[in-house]
Amino acid sequence: MSYVTTKDDVKLFVKDWGSGRPVIMLHGWPLSSDTFDDLGMAVASAGMRAIAYDRRGFGRSDQPWSGYDYDTLADDLAAVIEQSGASDATLVGFSMGGGEVARYMSRHGGRGVSQAVLIASIVPYMLHDATNPHGVAAAVFDAMQEGMREDRAAFWTTFFAQFYGVGYVVQPVSDEVLDWSRGMAMQASLKATLECATSFATTDFRGDLAAFAVPTLVIHGTSDKTVPIDATGRQAAAGISGARLIEYDGAPHGLLASHKERLTADVLSFLASARSTR
Repeated sequence: MSYVTTKDDVKLFVKDWGSGRPVIMLHGWPLSSDTFDDLGMAVASAGMRAIAYDRRGFGRSDQPWSGYDYDTLADDLAAVIEQSGASDATLVGFSMGGGEVARYMSRHGGRGVSQAVLIASIVPYMLHDATNPHGVAAAVFDAMQEGMREDRAAFWTTFFAQFYGVGYVVQPVSDEVLDWSRGMAMQASLKATLECATSFATTDFRGDLAAFAVPTLVIHGTSDKTVPIDATGRQAAAGISGARLIEYDGAPHGLLASHKERLTADVLSFLASARSTR
């Protein structure tokens, strides 16, 4: 167990497994770095260094009152990179974590980064408006905020069913994964949960896309109802120079669990491609 201290004295819980070229993984909302354990083990077993940390307010990290905007969260990532001594790193952002990757690339000039992976990411812009016709209506995010404030524990039941694509006929993950996800979500502070929901719903990363001056892989499910692909994955791939898009036909949002084997293979293949070009 180890911690990194941010510039505003917030302690972030960090897992650091293996050795070699670093792969830094940024988790989704409202979960923790534990969701990357399977991918992290595969990365470390493949001879690389797997680094994953709990975002401020989530998991085992400190739960400050403020700092849930993407500028601050990108600075937290910068602290992890600096204090872990990571260089020539690949950044892997799942869902909300893709925003930290994008803002780090622009705000910190992509320092120390050689590759990027966006998995079911909220980049470049989630909110529906005149410039983003495929975005999610503000009323949807308002209803989420209301549900969490009224009964956060109950809210997660419906949320994670959609997150993992669970329906009357199809259940891509076990009941135990659903229980585990709800437990992780309840570890986070209510303040962090609400503030981060506002951040990922309203932050516009379209201006950050030009800062991706490294090979980038975008993976997204075509049936993702939590982060719709037309507003995010397809737009990110179109806006990042040279990006490669892999669409998982019929897949939901929670790919780290629902499509674990395929996702691991695709990410490891992309990581290996960096070695083949040197």
